[in-house]
Amino acid sequence: MDIQSIKQRFGIVGNAQSLNNAISVAQRVAPTDLSILIAGESGVGKEIFSQIIHQLSKRRHNPHIAVNCGAIPEGTIDSELFGHEKGAFTGANEARKGYFEYVDGGTIFLDEVGELPLGTQARLLRILESGEFIRVGSSKVQTTDVRVVAASNIELEEQIKKNKFREDLYYRLNTVPIYVPPLRERKEDIYLLFRKFAIDFSDKHNTRAIQLDEDARELLKNYHWPGNIRQLKNVAEQVSVLAKDKVVSAEELAEYLPEFKSNTLPALVNDENGESYKHSDMGDREMLYKVLFDLKQDMNDLKRFMFQLTQQKDMNEYYETGGDEHTGHEQHYHQEGSGYTRLPELKGREPIVIKQGQHEKEEEATSDQEEQSATLSLAEMEKEMITKALAKHKQKRKAAANELGISERTLYRKIKEYGIAE
Repeated sequence: MDIQSIKQRFGIVGNAQSLNNAISVAQRVAPTDLSILIAGESGVGKEIFSQIIHQLSKRRHNPHIAVNCGAIPEGTIDSELFGHEKGAFTGANEARKGYFEYVDGGTIFLDEVGELPLGTQARLLRILESGEFIRVGSSKVQTTDVRVVAASNIELEEQIKKNKFREDLYYRLNTVPIYVPPLRERKEDIYLLFRKFAIDFSDKHNTRAIQLDEDARELLKNYHWPGNIRQLKNVAEQVSVLAKDKVVSAEELAEYLPEFKSNTLPALVNDENGESYKHSDMGDREMLYKVLFDLKQDMNDLKRFMFQLTQQKDMNEYYETGGDEHTGHEQHYHQEGSGYTRLPELKGREPIVIKQGQHEKEEEATSDQEEQSATLSLAEMEKEMITKALAKHKQKRKAAANELGISERTLYRKIKEYGIAE
């Protein structure tokens, strides 16, 4: 069975090379009885890989069970995994089989294995080495034939250093490691997954599936997705329910992304009231993207404002006037019928009066100058980010490109374009 067939069978969406590598390893190790350790952040879909390994193995006709070790209280975890005898503890009114006894001949998936207490880790190690276990409250040794697939979203090596995870158990579990990449390392798959979740939602509720415009797709791609696939699905369903239009803009989509919704940016100085600005949890790329996103909105507002000025019918003169020069109603507008209109006062500036007699090209030139200035600012920021990324990674283009979220080819072109010294 090839990788594409496995994706179709298990409903996996994506074409990222790192994802294909993980599927390939799972496929090759499935026919064996080796223990597997699946590493990856929360929400990346580690349990799917446990199902792939079980279904492609000789154990596929026997039970497969998934156990979330972090969700079971420490006082009952041994009983859940290994069973107990009647009267072994308060409330044990009858003997009970544990998961390892129940799944004999099959596969058990231990999610969040790093949360197991040290005593339970010793019992698990014994099963992995000899297949033997003892029920809680019993002295009788029993055996089981179970394949263990474990997963963790925390670095077990760090837990070993803190004496919270047994080193010998780690090496028994980590016979063959599988790394499931987070969404931020699968940028080309993010919109595909979003579309799948949106279509699934529309089919389930008999509605028309939402779509994203070009800017919204770019925002979706550049967001760092700390909750990975689970968060992406949640956002897709929220937007499907609450979106005002079936084609969603970047401005509307940003309302469903926590960092953008909070509308905060990192700052190292205090404001004019002496209060410190809040620091955002966004990375450099998310921060830069938000700056560009807000700047684009400002440019659009400026264009609309300039367009409205060109529609004024009674403007005859262009001059600036002091705020105290007029009295009464004229402090807001010039005398009715005089052909003048006054722009809203800006803090720290004098009011401005515009005449229509000037040729429209002057206003267009002003708009073009503003746009050109903004473009130069964007280029300067982009150049600075590229320079910092190259310095951080000691001029290694591939690592810098990954940091910036662009291809190595694009980075090479930008280096030439901006004349960045390497």
